[in-house]
Amino acid sequence: MSNREKLKRFFNLFTGSSKVLVVINADPDAIASAMVIKRLLWRKVSEVCIAHFNKISRPDNLAMIEYTEPGLMVLDDIQKENFNVFVVVDSQPDHNEQFSGFCFDAIIDHHPISFDEAAYVDIRPEYGACSTIMTEYLKSKKIKPSARLAAALMLGIKTDTSDFTRQASLKDIRAFQYLYQYADNNIVTKVERAAFTQEDLDFLGRAIRGRKVINNRIFFHAGNVSKPDELVVVADFFLTISKVNWSIISGVYEKKLIIIIRNDGLRKGAGNTVKEAFSMFGSAGGHKTMARAELDLKLIRKKIGSVGKKELGDWIISVIEKTAGKKIE
Repeated sequence: MSNREKLKRFFNLFTGSSKVLVVINADPDAIASAMVIKRLLWRKVSEVCIAHFNKISRPDNLAMIEYTEPGLMVLDDIQKENFNVFVVVDSQPDHNEQFSGFCFDAIIDHHPISFDEAAYVDIRPEYGACSTIMTEYLKSKKIKPSARLAAALMLGIKTDTSDFTRQASLKDIRAFQYLYQYADNNIVTKVERAAFTQEDLDFLGRAIRGRKVINNRIFFHAGNVSKPDELVVVADFFLTISKVNWSIISGVYEKKLIIIIRNDGLRKGAGNTVKEAFSMFGSAGGHKTMARAELDLKLIRKKIGSVGKKELGDWIISVIEKTAGKKIE
């Protein structure tokens, strides 16, 4: 089915009186994709609101919001009953329990298919970024993106493909080339330079001192954390270390064990590995080179007894070592 045919089906979900809520787990790809939904529905519906449930603390994400002005709202501040059409982009409803309170009318995503029950579904796992799908939507409607929107979409593609070094396709490259002619590249530069805060550097220092390297896999369990995004920063950084091909970083946030995994993409898939290892304790999955798990500490306690810092760290190492030793692709 062509993008034009898909969009025709997508637009059939709405009327002039529709009040649309786009729910996202905010990162550059999700933010940019949601901005396209708002642009596509401009003057076609009564209202479009973009709401996120995660805490945004990474300096690059905050800079993107500042410079592209997507108009995000916090989901807890939203009255669900004020909306009658619900859309999720760059995620699927089973990726996080925060999505469970909604019956989504449209799902648009690029992650492996895990939930496709909606009136409109466009999930393309072969794409490196949801922003690429959304760029194709704009092109099929002959909508020229604004400088800010084009910059946001470029950042979405660059972030989720790690500058085209992981999970990228020719579709992503072509979308990026198309956007380049319209984007404000000053925005892209400013956002990419906003990499660390002083707090991030302090946390990174702790991780460097506390790291464990086993079979070319680097582990660090932080214990309680105030910002899960710090785990992502460390996971990405550790993968740049020579001879390290897996980075497994974890911490406890709001009574959940968060595990971030990165790998070099040359061996076993991170997404399938984390799903195999941890899905019985909560949500777990991702791509070949990057994955995330958010696990229920109560279920883990039943399995291992104690969920102290040392016990959790040792348990994660044992489970990953056991699972990564299998042939999981």
